[in-house]
Amino acid sequence: MSYNDRFIRAVRQEPVDRVPVWYMRQAGRYDPDYRKIKEKYSLLEICQQPELAAEVTMMPVKKLGVDAAILYSDIMNPVASIGIDFDIVANVGPVIANPIRSAADVERLKPIDVEGDLNHVLETIRILDRELEVPLITFAGAPFTIASYLIEGRPSKNYLRTKALMYSEPEVWHKLMHKLGDMVITYLRAHMAAGGKAFQLFDSWVGALAPHDFRTFVLPTIERIFAELSDLPQPKIYFPGVASGELLTELHDVQANAIGLDWRVSIPEGRRRLGNRFAVQGNLDPVVLTAPQQVIEAHAKTIIDQGLQQPGFVFNLGHGLFPEASLDKLKDLTAFVHRYSAEAIAAGKAEGASSHV
Repeated sequence: MSYNDRFIRAVRQEPVDRVPVWYMRQAGRYDPDYRKIKEKYSLLEICQQPELAAEVTMMPVKKLGVDAAILYSDIMNPVASIGIDFDIVANVGPVIANPIRSAADVERLKPIDVEGDLNHVLETIRILDRELEVPLITFAGAPFTIASYLIEGRPSKNYLRTKALMYSEPEVWHKLMHKLGDMVITYLRAHMAAGGKAFQLFDSWVGALAPHDFRTFVLPTIERIFAELSDLPQPKIYFPGVASGELLTELHDVQANAIGLDWRVSIPEGRRRLGNRFAVQGNLDPVVLTAPQQVIEAHAKTIIDQGLQQPGFVFNLGHGLFPEASLDKLKDLTAFVHRYSAEAIAAGKAEGASSHV
């Protein structure tokens, strides 16, 4: 079996023959076949069935030709094991039956039991490790993003309760961050042992914080997560989510291989803010996918040209795919990224060779 490891090599800042591509939320409602599955099963019901979850994970690899699979799961899955009762409500998102509002609520959170409560996730990873011809990326939600759901009780636009707890009861906040950090570390370590080839820590909403607050209330836990997992050989990605450009300068000491960028910061500027330490991933605005194909490709060309200025670039979106995205446009975009980047890399090598004549 041939194995496509371009994604792994790019994240490690090693040479590639073309830019690897994958898309956040690439297994989802833009795909008619997935929508048929969702008519029968909820997201959480699919996750509970390893064979089905593996099938859904592989669908975009087969249909789009992407260079990595991302585990079909949800960032909320592990919180069930620590004592949180939640549901994923259609058109709303995670809804928490017992939100965190006090020190006592934090105290009652228990350690995660991955093998006991989440073995279906590990079994899905094992199946995919046997069947995939591209790397499997697994993931976890980062502590701030998870905490925002646990405290607010549902998705929020202003994170009022979350920030109120953070500012008014910092000791409670830090204890919650510590417990959620422990959860993430244990969960991701189990993923890698089961066959994951890389992981991404999603911090989708941490861009709601000012840099000082991020540095004070969140970054120590992010640094601890990556430090405690630094012994693992698999590549590690931190995605600080949307509107996080002002936080990039804070990440220099994070022991990750790559940082995901949203579309508000260019690839060169993102690299500059990161101190040119990391591979970068991104960063097409998902809404560009509503445009005509030539417009999509023009945007993609700019991003690829910027990405190829230095080693270590993975083409992705600046956030997740949305249901209205077109399967055909995504397939064409993937082919364009592969074709155009291969030509650009080959031309760069030829130019480098000729300059030494």
